[in-house]
Amino acid sequence: MNTKEYISSGIIESYILGHASPEEMGILECVIKNNAEVKAAFEEAQKNLENLATAQAIVPPADLKSKIWDKIQKEQITETQNPGTGKSGLDLVPEEKKEIILYKKTTHWKNLAVAASVLFLASIAGNLYWLNQQSEAKKEIVNLKTTNQSQHLALQKMDEKWQIVSGSNMQVITLKGVEKHPEAKATVFWNQNTKEVYLNADSLPKAPKGMQYQLWAIADGKPVNAGMYNEEKDSKIALSKIAKAQAFAITLEKENGSDVPTMENMFVMGGV
Repeated sequence: MNTKEYISSGIIESYILGHASPEEMGILECVIKNNAEVKAAFEEAQKNLENLATAQAIVPPADLKSKIWDKIQKEQITETQNPGTGKSGLDLVPEEKKEIILYKKTTHWKNLAVAASVLFLASIAGNLYWLNQQSEAKKEIVNLKTTNQSQHLALQKMDEKWQIVSGSNMQVITLKGVEKHPEAKATVFWNQNTKEVYLNADSLPKAPKGMQYQLWAIADGKPVNAGMYNEEKDSKIALSKIAKAQAFAITLEKENGSDVPTMENMFVMGGV
């Protein structure tokens, strides 16, 4: 698969949305570090998410206020001047009908005033809706920026882990869930030069309060304490040094560990 095919495969979008598997994440992070084109595509995908909120903002019609004014002007009653006399059309009406005409004009203007008020309130409502949409868009942008910062920190953390476990002298041992915990999994990184043992166990359930995961090396058929695990140590800090082992396992013990493994609390195990 070439660079363009890899970019178009959807792995970048899956990573940003949190759908990528740990293996896919590790591969992408390594590729980003060594391939400028993939790195640029990754940054572009993040930027597109920030632009999404502003692109969906709803703006009220620009001519709304002018329509209100045009409506009032069109409904105005224009008094017609009588040529040659300088008198208005109302002056030519008999006195007994003037009161009726004036009443109708007054009522008509009141109706226009009510209509104008309704349109004005509609304009205010439209503006308030638009401002609310803008506010929601700004909140979404802030959330996206916060997410991007979190992703950036996660990338830094993954890069630190990668620097430690990617050496050619590292032996990788996959630990799979036992019968009681089939979904559990973890990975041991064993440095064949220094004999230091690192553990990636962030896929295990969070340890209950007062409990802690303990790594065991099985050497010559006997369990050997290989160190206590916590999130700060995950793949970054060696738990212990193990000279030899035929397998590794993890049990859930009381804080600070146990001299012997509690077999009913075993979560994962894997052969070397």
